[in-house]
Amino acid sequence: MEPVCLPALSRVAICGGTHGNEMSGVYLVRELQRQKLEKAGSATLTTVISNPRAVQVCKRYTDMDLNRCFTDAILSSPVTDATPYEVRRAQELNTLLGPKGNVGAMDLVCDLHNTTANMGLSLISYSVQDWVIMHIYRQVQRKITSAPVRFILLDLPLADAYSQDSLGKHGFSIEVGPQPHGVVRADIFNIMKEAVDQTLDWVQCFNSGSAFEGGEVDDVYTFVKSVYYPRDPETNQITAAIHPQVQDHDFCLLHPGDPMFLMFSGEIVKYEGEEVLHPFFVNECAYYEKSIAFHLARKMTVTIPPLQVKRD
Repeated sequence: MEPVCLPALSRVAICGGTHGNEMSGVYLVRELQRQKLEKAGSATLTTVISNPRAVQVCKRYTDMDLNRCFTDAILSSPVTDATPYEVRRAQELNTLLGPKGNVGAMDLVCDLHNTTANMGLSLISYSVQDWVIMHIYRQVQRKITSAPVRFILLDLPLADAYSQDSLGKHGFSIEVGPQPHGVVRADIFNIMKEAVDQTLDWVQCFNSGSAFEGGEVDDVYTFVKSVYYPRDPETNQITAAIHPQVQDHDFCLLHPGDPMFLMFSGEIVKYEGEEVLHPFFVNECAYYEKSIAFHLARKMTVTIPPLQVKRD
């Protein structure tokens, strides 16, 4: 593939606390602020506690999920006395880090998250043709050995991209687990910190003129669909738990006919799909309110071109 030259990344944002009970990102951003770290090489570094109200009460959100509030429709919606706090905050963050889709937006936005699922370290973004993000992913995958490292593609147009990282010219979320909500584990915190450190190291190298080779990048997973818990049609209560063969086995293969749920009455519900797919966000605590048991993804390999900074 032909080499690609892209502009330097002069402004970088690291955000935590988008969900107020995902504590690794909260404490990592606070530590960066305590150290008064304002530069990453030639890049200016902005650190943000995204949802301070939710962080204060240690809840995922106060009125609605902030990390679903960054679509064009919500960001452009009128504000009234009845507007939820998180919608107001999303528009404030769009002013700070965006505007979304605008030449004045932050060059790189990295948003920090925890999951209760056994997912290791995942980078999540909206394109596998954002060469900056894919090269960062490859560096993180090569350098970090303390956890499996994967990339999750949410294949949506920018206007419909709903998470905070979509505010930047380039952006991705870092998701690390398993970690219960409301607590911080040293091992999970350190994995997240290492991923942020590797990201900032890559930015410094890129801006200084280092050339990055092209090649294949593996462990890329494209979201296909969500799987919902069985529920009682009268009470709407769930009637099954995720089967032990799936629980804690994020990104393993799920074949047609494999056990998927164990009914509280004892019966086994099997996967009836026609395609072998990979479950992830298995038994994520925050998804119970949406009735989601896990997502399914298709695995692929991506070829990325050589990359270096564009010089004036």
